[in-house]
Amino acid sequence: MAAPNEPKDLSEVGKAPADVREAKRTENTLRRAKGPGDDKIHTWPHLVRAEFLCALLVVAGMILWSVLVDAPLEEPAAPTRTPNPSKAPWYFLGLQEILVYFDPWHAGVVLPTFIIIGLMVLPFIDTNPNGNGYYTYAERKYEIWTFFLGFHVLWILLIVIGTFIRGPGWNWFWPWEPWDSHKVVALTSVDLPYMVGLRDYWLSAAFGLAVSVAYFVVGTALMHMWIVRLKGRDFMLQWGAVRFGLTSFLFLNMVALVVKLVMRVGFNVKYIMVTPWINI
Repeated sequence: MAAPNEPKDLSEVGKAPADVREAKRTENTLRRAKGPGDDKIHTWPHLVRAEFLCALLVVAGMILWSVLVDAPLEEPAAPTRTPNPSKAPWYFLGLQEILVYFDPWHAGVVLPTFIIIGLMVLPFIDTNPNGNGYYTYAERKYEIWTFFLGFHVLWILLIVIGTFIRGPGWNWFWPWEPWDSHKVVALTSVDLPYMVGLRDYWLSAAFGLAVSVAYFVVGTALMHMWIVRLKGRDFMLQWGAVRFGLTSFLFLNMVALVVKLVMRVGFNVKYIMVTPWINI
């Protein structure tokens, strides 16, 4: 026979009544915050704590790197001895490389403006039926590949080319070739209308304009067929013509940079359309 003061449940041994009430209160609070069927966790402290620890590790690594490795500084600038080639800082080398393939107004003004516009309209055109917070490759593979094309190919790759491939005279040197400052490269770049045999000035401009317009028209049609085949017509109707038009225009401009790079490096094509005002 149990003693009068002995607890009936052995799990309550060693627990004060205040501790039991506090544990139940905490459990009820978590249950109300979680809700029925909700498997989410709070940002604090689970995510913020991990991000803070990662930031500390990155800062410690950067400090250690800066102490052990000297910055690659060159000698002071001398106006009588300019370097060959004269390169911009590494974070602008992508833009300097784009100037090889496009007219300065297009490479220095239009394309950076498209980047800003694309970032601004991204929350409008990138709709996810599952809601926000889904970033796995299985659910967002096309969006991830688009980001890979826009950042790693159209920016990081151009920086790598400008840093390691472009040598004296801004000539193309493969990694296994020495940088010869006396290398002579024949300037054989021609415009696309001239390459196909057109010599009349206005006819060449009209041909270049027709090729540029056809690129966007055919590209938009192919992109529409591709999206309908992948996600269905219901998705296209829900997405809307405005979102599709913006996405198609920006994406085709991204692809145009790759096309122009291949045409310039592989076939020595300088411009597609040549006019007294703009060149493309």
